[in-house]
Amino acid sequence: MSRVRVSTTVDGDLLAEARRIRTQLNDATLIDEALRSLIASNRSGEIDAAYAAYDGIPINEPDDWGSLDAFRSAAAAS
Repeated sequence: MSRVRVSTTVDGDLLAEARRIRTQLNDATLIDEALRSLIASNRSGEIDAAYAAYDGIPINEPDDWGSLDAFRSAAAAS
């Protein structure tokens, strides 16, 4: 993994709280962890948005893969 130098200012209170919570991490590792969390959260939001397309379709209406209601019932029974 290549490393890039980052020089910036951040909210002092946020940094102090993060340092207090994760005392075993240096600042570089703390920022790496925060960036990974941000990316994961964004990806989770993208996945949720993709599923939102199904919100307007009744759960028992079949599509190319069948009925979601029937799938859930079968999964619960197994």
